[in-house]
Amino acid sequence: MSELLIVTGPPGAGKSTVAQLLAGRFDHSALVQGDVFFGFVHRGYIDPWLPASHDQNTVVTEATARATSVYARGGFTTVFDGMVGPWFLPTFLRYADLEAVHYAVLLPSAETCVARVLGRTDHGFREEAVTRQMHASFTAGGVDKRSVIDAEPQAAPVAEEVLRRFEAGTLAYPTLQS
Repeated sequence: MSELLIVTGPPGAGKSTVAQLLAGRFDHSALVQGDVFFGFVHRGYIDPWLPASHDQNTVVTEATARATSVYARGGFTTVFDGMVGPWFLPTFLRYADLEAVHYAVLLPSAETCVARVLGRTDHGFREEAVTRQMHASFTAGGVDKRSVIDAEPQAAPVAEEVLRRFEAGTLAYPTLQS
């Protein structure tokens, strides 16, 4: 059985770039882009950063965990690129159907995140206030220090640090299977 690695953090943390680099390091890998799961909501969509979106976000997190873990159970080292804040990690772990999930939180400064978000040319999300709000949520969210990765450097050294911790097993969280 292969493993599942969540690469998360606030907008502009470098999740997609780092996840792409990581997935390329394994011979048999899957890269799951978590944002697409929000696109499955056809009607009644609520921006996921709004308080009223909690129930929607819970459903999307469950669907994401269930679908993503299928690749890991199928023998792929699976890298999930998306928003799984510490407040939704228990939900993800509950539905992952694996012994453990690896959890890496990329966390550059808020200013770095804002600069990256505002400098995007190939991404639809460019909200400074929401970026700051999400950064504050991750910072205050009680993330276990072993999962926090300084994402100030360029993506390659960040990916190397995530890979080092992943291979050492220090990013692993047991799932909450019932």
